[in-house]
Amino acid sequence: MRERVEVSSGLVLRRWAPRDAAAVATAFADPLMRGQTSLPIGSPEDARRWIAERADAWEAGSAFSFSVVDGADTVLGQVSVGAVNRRHSVGWVSYWTTAAARGRGVASHACRALARWAFDEAELFRLELGHRVNNPGSCRVAHAAGFAVEGLQRQKLAYDGIRYDVECHARLATDPDPDPDPARSGRDGLVLRSSDELSTRACT
Repeated sequence: MRERVEVSSGLVLRRWAPRDAAAVATAFADPLMRGQTSLPIGSPEDARRWIAERADAWEAGSAFSFSVVDGADTVLGQVSVGAVNRRHSVGWVSYWTTAAARGRGVASHACRALARWAFDEAELFRLELGHRVNNPGSCRVAHAAGFAVEGLQRQKLAYDGIRYDVECHARLATDPDPDPDPARSGRDGLVLRSSDELSTRACT
């Protein structure tokens, strides 16, 4: 499977590398990102652990995480497909972008590229994702990447004592490719994930 994917927008998806530790630590210092992992990332050592976990999952074939970078190799975010079920050829998609990259179409472009990679390289047939209903930016990314709405999971996630409904989306390998211009779907944003690492691969 390819470990590097060049996107027509000038972005590149590549596997996370140890040299990305500082960028990861900076990304997770953002208040919107601090609840996105089961263990906090407060130091370069924590970031290296996080990167190593993604390398291990890739080698095990259970999840495939890409750093999204620009032409200067600056980290702009992540797209990943996890909870890979080989029997049914299903995977769970998640994505996030750094504060500086939000609203620029980064997540939309990267998520479309990830989906094509998952179908062609990882040989998956069905990709799923979900977002809290109060996260319209993430919903726009899902639509721009060709993920159709399939339903609502009531009060799926709990944050700070408040429960949130989650809208579920999916894309099949047989679905038509989405419009290549994410601007038609508006500005993109951040997928807010569950604080439980396993749950992030089941619903975000």
